[in-house]
Amino acid sequence: MSKQALLQNFLQNAGGIVTSTQVTEAGFHRSVLSEFVANGDLVQVSRGVYLKPTAWEDEIYLLQYRFGKGIFSHETALYLHGMTDRTPARFTMTFPWGYNAVSLKDANITAKRAIKDYYELGKAETITPAGNPVMVYDIERTLCDIVRGNNTCDIQIINASMKRYAESKEKDIQKLMGYAEKLHVKPKVLNYMEVLL
Repeated sequence: MSKQALLQNFLQNAGGIVTSTQVTEAGFHRSVLSEFVANGDLVQVSRGVYLKPTAWEDEIYLLQYRFGKGIFSHETALYLHGMTDRTPARFTMTFPWGYNAVSLKDANITAKRAIKDYYELGKAETITPAGNPVMVYDIERTLCDIVRGNNTCDIQIINASMKRYAESKEKDIQKLMGYAEKLHVKPKVLNYMEVLL
């Protein structure tokens, strides 16, 4: 099988989105990506990320690739967990305290920061609507985040999400309360749960 056919097969299995790292790990030299771009078989959408012209561009996955330390959180996490029907106008990602990428300002994201003790709390993996894996906070952590401090989350989204969670068969109240205790939002979360449960 030719190099061209092998890479086409690889791209098909990767859902049309491929990174230079994935290509290298699959045993190809990165120069084949330049050849594919020159032939119109791939489009470079950002540094190290390539897309077949016929593939659907998964903006959430591309942001995860560009900002590997970021974890989708707040309204974006609600959306990824199916707890809100509103597609976020801007995606929210949480980064470890001290992380400062200049390119964050150019991306379509709202960046939050978390201290080391809280950054990993509730970290999980989920699948985007386009079928690609990304890092996200689990729903219990997300519910705690949306009621914290100077949050800009719409009260209607908070209320609807809390209600959906309370009605969910997958809810884990013990985990939710544990996170709420650690994140210092237990009274707020208790107020919602006492009304809804």
